[in-house]
Amino acid sequence: MKLSEIKNLLNTVKTVNFQLPNGTMVPEHFHVTEIGVITKHFIDCGGTVRSEKVANFQLWNANDFEHQLKPEKLINIIALSEKVLCMEDLEIEVEYQSETIGKYDLAFDGENFMLTAKKTACLAQDNCGIKQESKSEEKACCSTESNCC
Repeated sequence: MKLSEIKNLLNTVKTVNFQLPNGTMVPEHFHVTEIGVITKHFIDCGGTVRSEKVANFQLWNANDFEHQLKPEKLINIIALSEKVLCMEDLEIEVEYQSETIGKYDLAFDGENFMLTAKKTACLAQDNCGIKQESKSEEKACCSTESNCC
């Protein structure tokens, strides 16, 4: 989800709720303690130099159980971040600590903002000898004769 998308969605909801991938809700008294830009400049295993940028939201729980972030307040925090940090319309990555700090993508199910699991991938599969699956191989895996589906 991009910054422009969350701002539009925040204009349609009465409350800001985040749900973890396991279905549990982030406690409603969470804070957005940071909004920033994270830039990752790296080289992949195939030798290609790459750069990625995301808008980072950090969620945090305190013991102030009466606190509840309103959509309008989050819109204002985002607007200030965009202005001060000259933020582009970036994809959002959410940091949230349960047992350890997790990084999540963000989606919306019509009611709640969903923290979705991020995945790793080889960016240079052609240089690593990793064969990409074709559509026919995917169909073969899930044929009626296979036990995978």
